[in-house]
Amino acid sequence: MMKRLIFVLVLCAAGMDAAAGERDSLLTVFWNLENFFDYHDGGNGDSDREFSPEGKRRWTSGRFYSKCNLVAKSIFWMGERYGHMPDVIGVAEVENRSVLSRMLASTGLRKFDYAVVHRESGDRRGIDVALLYRKDVLELLDVSYHVPEYEGRQMNTRDMLHVRMRRMSDGRIYDFIVNHHPSKFGGARESEGRRTAVMKSLRALCDSLTSVPEGIYEGVMAMGDFNDTPSGQQFLLLEGALKNACSAAYERGEGTIRYEGRWDLIDMFWVSEEIYSSSRSEILRIPFLMTREKKHPGEKPLRTYSGPRYLGGVSDHCPVVLMAR
Repeated sequence: MMKRLIFVLVLCAAGMDAAAGERDSLLTVFWNLENFFDYHDGGNGDSDREFSPEGKRRWTSGRFYSKCNLVAKSIFWMGERYGHMPDVIGVAEVENRSVLSRMLASTGLRKFDYAVVHRESGDRRGIDVALLYRKDVLELLDVSYHVPEYEGRQMNTRDMLHVRMRRMSDGRIYDFIVNHHPSKFGGARESEGRRTAVMKSLRALCDSLTSVPEGIYEGVMAMGDFNDTPSGQQFLLLEGALKNACSAAYERGEGTIRYEGRWDLIDMFWVSEEIYSSSRSEILRIPFLMTREKKHPGEKPLRTYSGPRYLGGVSDHCPVVLMAR
């Protein structure tokens, strides 16, 4: 009986140590928020018109703020899970800065000191990447936006967002890169050139980032929706620069989107060696944002829409998390 009690106490202590480690970690999240538009038709194209009260999605202020509340609820759920609120949140498929500013102002997130990094890109659908960070945890050092080129011209796609920040508690410096790479729409072979061009831009950016003269440089966290699984040939371009922090999840058959009853991993963290050796990643299944599949066994993420039909969820993507020391 005494041996069993000691064993239980050891397990509890180990769990407490792990939880404490996560509370002390730099908690970074990436989440594709799937067509997170405001509810005004600003005359900026078909998608802008579609996501308005008069558009075919009937995207009203009520539906918009419902999505804001669900995203905020999810972030608070992450805070409870890991012992503190996310320090950095990279997002994709947001229409503009106003979407994120309204979400922060209209929900309980206003109690936390989150700032927004964003600019309008040349994307045809009118969607961008952005980054939120806690100003009481991280100091902003530098921001740059990178537009990939293909066949000698800038691409009409999402910017690649680079943000350098210093963690104020220990002086560690990180380079965060938020990505949303071109999809395979139109066919994998037809889109290969564009997807390769964006991956080359990411590699060139990583190679240009060097350690800093003052502070403890930790390295690069490239997060995003890469629109391909880790077996994609384009990822070979990152060899020697970044490692896939989500490789173990991929080997277990986990993923961030679900299609025809199968999970695919397209949302990931690719990080430099220093971060890879001292971090842990996880794909989140947020309980109140999962729904039963009808044609296949299992669950899938609850979307905002299925075609024109309003479902009231957030996204067809699950968020992915990285905990670094």
